[in-house]
Amino acid sequence: MALLQISEPGQSPDPHQRRIAVGIDLGTTHSLVAAVKSGVAECLPDAQGRLLLPSVVRYLQGGGRQIGYEAVLAQAQDARNTVASAKRFMGRALADIAGADKLPYDFVQESGQGGMVSLATADGVKSPVEVSAEILATLRQRAEDSFDADLYGAVITVPAYFDDAQRQATKDAARLAGIHLLRLINEPTAAAIAYGLDNASEGVYAVYDLGGGTFDISILRLTQGVFEVIATGGDSALGGDDYDAALADWALQRLGRSADTPADKAAARMAARTCKEALTTAETVAFSACLAGDSVQFDVSRADFEAATAALTQRSLAAVRRALRDAQLSKDEVQGVVMVGGSTRMPQIQRAVGEFFGRTPLTNLNPDEVVALGAAIQANQLAGNSAAGDLLLLDVIPLSLGIETMGGLVERIVARNETIPTARAQDFTTYKDGQTALAIHVVQGERDLVQDCRSLARFELRGIPPMAAGAARIRVTFTIDADGLLSVGAKELTSGVEAHINVKPSYGLSDAQIARMLQEGFATAQDDMQARAVVEARVDAQRMLLATQSALDADGDLLEPSERAAIDALMQAVRAVLEVQDAAAIEAATEALAKGTEPFAAQRMNRGIRDALAGKSVQSF
Repeated sequence: MALLQISEPGQSPDPHQRRIAVGIDLGTTHSLVAAVKSGVAECLPDAQGRLLLPSVVRYLQGGGRQIGYEAVLAQAQDARNTVASAKRFMGRALADIAGADKLPYDFVQESGQGGMVSLATADGVKSPVEVSAEILATLRQRAEDSFDADLYGAVITVPAYFDDAQRQATKDAARLAGIHLLRLINEPTAAAIAYGLDNASEGVYAVYDLGGGTFDISILRLTQGVFEVIATGGDSALGGDDYDAALADWALQRLGRSADTPADKAAARMAARTCKEALTTAETVAFSACLAGDSVQFDVSRADFEAATAALTQRSLAAVRRALRDAQLSKDEVQGVVMVGGSTRMPQIQRAVGEFFGRTPLTNLNPDEVVALGAAIQANQLAGNSAAGDLLLLDVIPLSLGIETMGGLVERIVARNETIPTARAQDFTTYKDGQTALAIHVVQGERDLVQDCRSLARFELRGIPPMAAGAARIRVTFTIDADGLLSVGAKELTSGVEAHINVKPSYGLSDAQIARMLQEGFATAQDDMQARAVVEARVDAQRMLLATQSALDADGDLLEPSERAAIDALMQAVRAVLEVQDAAAIEAATEALAKGTEPFAAQRMNRGIRDALAGKSVQSF
């Protein structure tokens, strides 16, 4: 009798070839783990049947710790040692954390302003990477218990606006948790995967993702299983935590009180969060907290809450407008809006987004779970469990990448919203005669001057053969992997010498800096163009001065005194305008010098020909 080989839909027919791969939504307030079972993505529960894991870790003396719900119960009583929202500290220095003085933690900046901030606890100093690793390890254990098998790997989601430092910190946390990281993907993209496959949707969609600590907006085009991110934007310092803080500040102001101790700060935040969540379904709820030993209580209406947080909602919509501009689309061309993140349950958010786009947002998938579900679908494919080609994911980088050139200018090599993974190369040359080394400064941002962008890395290419200025050809290659992480290489094409660097983040970028870079890029575009023109004209003028002086030093004896005086005067005219902020004036002086030295150049050429022919007969040629 023949046997039928049975397998799950879309899975390998050999059960022994199936790899256990999961998607993890490492959230600011809650985290989840999901996997594909019987061809369908679903979130995995803990032993008590709960899907959400609060992203909270409490550290105890002697190495003990409580994770998730246990830690939440102690948050008010032991706020200093109970770390919540660690995701907001990932890849951040102390100076970058907005409102750090209002948080109940003892922050430690161990390695100067360039290092990532840590937190002092009863179990010693802990970095945000370590806190996140505790949460990831708990989710890994949950997945392995669910399948009764070891985990092959995981796709972990990050906000689209996470920069290189924050992505690297997330990768480090996964490694610390013992997880084989298959890929980092952007949270809005993961949500689009879940919605696109579940609803068979096609067209242009906006993904509005307001989580506990970050806000992302992505514009995607979905076509026959291809998820192409057209533009992305957001605010890495805007989320449900900020709505809690705004309501807590409003309540304290109304009470005429201040929260000075860690316990009072935590109590005010927790009371505000409880109030916020209740106002999702009720028009009026009680704000109740214990502050400095006193119990306080008063009624808060939904209108009060909306008024106290209106500026935050408008901040999110401003980011939506920028993303639409980047995508070169009007809001009328967006066919649907996907709502992601627990904070999108707030009525004022759904109303504001609906009014902005003129259509009711899609909320048919649980906003808490949708990111993890999409990550699970991607993990299942990367592990080789689903048929190849089922899903093509095209993500983008949020900010342009380039290098510094002469005069402090930025030469962009990879433009923002470029699809990743990608590799881009550009050729450069030397500035001076005999130059044997080249310093390469890698920067990130949208401005034309290096001083206005973020420095990522520096390295040197040495061993360039001595050549005349402009003769060397140095190819600089930027490679960005699927996780959005960067490596840079430089190679001199004549000699083959090369250098390479994997960009290591400094963890020093401020929370608002990415958004500010984009805003300034738009607001100062005209000024940047003028500044760039001045710098380029100045570099050309200096190059012309160097070349002329070199020629005079070598063959100045060819000139009559009057001719030499005329060239000296032209050179002095160029030097005089170098500091003027007028590109046209500098270009005019440079052009005058070029024309004024043409007869001298002809004389030098004639001498070169005579020297080459000296002592040789016509027959020898």
